[in-house]
Amino acid sequence: MTSPARAARISVLIPCYDDGEHLAEAVASIRESEPVDVVVIDDASSDPRTLSVLDGLRDGEATVVSLEANGGPGRARTLGLARCTTPYVFPLDADDLAEPGVLAEMADRLDADPGAAACVGDILEFGKHTLVRAVPTALDPYRVAYTNEYPVSALFRRSTLDALHGWERTSTTLTGYEDWNLWMDLAQQRERIVHLGAGRIGYRRRLHGPRLNATAKTRHAALYRAMRADHPYLFEQIREHRRRSDLPPHKKLLFPLVYGARARWPMEERLKPWADRLGWWTGASRA
Repeated sequence: MTSPARAARISVLIPCYDDGEHLAEAVASIRESEPVDVVVIDDASSDPRTLSVLDGLRDGEATVVSLEANGGPGRARTLGLARCTTPYVFPLDADDLAEPGVLAEMADRLDADPGAAACVGDILEFGKHTLVRAVPTALDPYRVAYTNEYPVSALFRRSTLDALHGWERTSTTLTGYEDWNLWMDLAQQRERIVHLGAGRIGYRRRLHGPRLNATAKTRHAALYRAMRADHPYLFEQIREHRRRSDLPPHKKLLFPLVYGARARWPMEERLKPWADRLGWWTGASRA
């Protein structure tokens, strides 16, 4: 007698806009010992190579959802979320790579801890340089109020995403920082996360060319103002969050000065990677 197919616990959402160069590799990187539903959201691509890759994926490797107008990755992820039925959801950018076997491990952690909203791991950056970027082990409202040290790609509990309307933004028509906005949502709701453990990779982030987050940084002040307006309770309680934060005292003092809405100073983008590699500020190390 043939046993029934095991139902998937996990959906991977991959928004794609003219990124056929990397999309097939992103899909192929999802290698698990259990079934995983892969949903690719074509955000109105027009590049012939991308359209060809999307056509190939429709043959069975993934469900492809095609959007008529480009709305950015946050909107694409949210629309893809509506096509999922699994209890856990993992967003993955089309130019990044999943870490084989880690999704099932994350799902097991969430199965064992029903009160956790998401499971994260550290980030392996590759391309321009190679290093492991440490992700905080807990969701710290004080830290996330000023900067985003949390990953785009984490395993989220589907019910939590539904309650927060996914990656939707309502206070601005600007695109960008949708992942940071979601982490602020979770922090404002006092949600809790679990971490796979120090050095355990959650996904691989490709560094190449001007990624969308770099474009968003050109609108940093406007996007940050909008996020502050969207999270009044988070910022009203900032003194209490500061007291409870596990940051060392000097970082508690410096976070509002180093991050927040301040303008970027000259040479910052060139110097920051070197500080990261030395682990001076972000807890990163060479891979």
